[in-house]
Amino acid sequence: MSDELNNQPLWTGDYYNQGTGPNDIFDTLKEECGVFGVYGHSGAASLSYYGLHALQHRGEESCGICVSDHTEFHYHRGMGLVKEVFDKETMATLTGDISIGHVRYSTSGSSHLGNAQPLVFRYRAGELALATNGNIVNAPQIRRELEEMGSIFQTTSDTEVLAHLIARSSKPLVEAAKEAFRRIVGGFAFMIMTNEQLIVASDPNGLRPLTMGRLGDAYIFTSETCALETIGAEIVRDVKPGELLVLDQNGLHEDFYTEPQRKALCSMEYIYFARPDSDMNGANLHSARKRMGSMMARESFIDADLVTGVPDSSISAAIGYAEQTGIPYELGMIKNKYTGRTFIQPSQELREQGVKMKLSAVRRVVEGKRVVMIDDSIVRGTTSRRIVNMLRDAGAIEVHVRITSPPFKNPCFYGIDTPDRRDLIASSKTVEEIRQEINADSLAFLSREGLIEAVGGDNKDDYKGGMCMACFDNDYPTQTDFGGEEQFGCGC
Repeated sequence: MSDELNNQPLWTGDYYNQGTGPNDIFDTLKEECGVFGVYGHSGAASLSYYGLHALQHRGEESCGICVSDHTEFHYHRGMGLVKEVFDKETMATLTGDISIGHVRYSTSGSSHLGNAQPLVFRYRAGELALATNGNIVNAPQIRRELEEMGSIFQTTSDTEVLAHLIARSSKPLVEAAKEAFRRIVGGFAFMIMTNEQLIVASDPNGLRPLTMGRLGDAYIFTSETCALETIGAEIVRDVKPGELLVLDQNGLHEDFYTEPQRKALCSMEYIYFARPDSDMNGANLHSARKRMGSMMARESFIDADLVTGVPDSSISAAIGYAEQTGIPYELGMIKNKYTGRTFIQPSQELREQGVKMKLSAVRRVVEGKRVVMIDDSIVRGTTSRRIVNMLRDAGAIEVHVRITSPPFKNPCFYGIDTPDRRDLIASSKTVEEIRQEINADSLAFLSREGLIEAVGGDNKDDYKGGMCMACFDNDYPTQTDFGGEEQFGCGC
């Protein structure tokens, strides 16, 4: 299915708004993936179902759950949302007290069931299941080496590289896993399961979020704390950079497979990806985003009649901007929550103005008003331009855009599906040129210093507030060049 808008096809996948190619009409950054693990609970599968449902915003393409009853694996994976893939009959077959689950976001070119996780393998020591959030930057290089030694890969997923490294080792599983983790470079939160063990590991920089919780005697691991709240578990702590945790019949074993490097949690988790009711590194994300909006107001005040945020990720920041300035916050835009996976081709009119499928302006609110529009980021600029024009069409007499992140100039190698650097508008245009491109009356971005101060949390005194800000400043915390084979986005 495709149509033309300025000679550009609106979409090329099997359904509307699938994929992340340069012609995707919504040029927002694509969510990462989400992982959820349980050890020691008889309802492990049910807990994983509800946990993955809470993490659904991190991936809508596919999902899966693998459960062990200490004798064999029971697992199910499918394309679609958690509620679409799992039903009562399927859940009844997933028996056991150890489980790992995964939600995967939509990518272009690798959208098929074979890449749905958890990946399940049989090797010399029995069954092995793996799930991850993130990206192994040197995966292509390692994959080529393994293939030259005879390995046969079944998927295009980075996760399978780790499985082959473990399987080829003659050491016991935990030592083989440590050895494998030391070989890979990137940002990742890994879960590895056997019939008796659950192994959880974070990359040496803690680029991808991973939190440990407790529910009675059971241990829970998740990408975001909102999933712990959903199942009534208590938060224990974040998994540390370079840490490897092993759970077996003797309890929890805490270890490190390498020396931790500088803490560098993805800054876009705070700005955009994670749910506002989640906590990361001691900072609640709703509160952090409100502070971003407040800091934005202090750095780039503009007089206006109302403040509105692009739903849903920018609402908290818009409230913060409004509170700081005294300008009323209004619901100037409404998000249609039911456009994500529709196979019905939109009408010709909506194809020509595709953003209206997802957002609509509240005319009676913005008409005749000077509007401050708060958003979290600008990627290519096409969506920002459409939203600004939509507000103007609804009668706004001025539209001032405030972005609660610095200009997004560089691709991510650690799990965010970003375009090529040449497609990032801030990589080649000044702020004034971007303002003209998106048809705004004024435009300002939050400074890096303002972002660090606004996030706060436990790592506020660390280098860059304990965040990776490479997408803004090109300062990557790991090596990224592996013979030109490195890849952007999420390799899981």
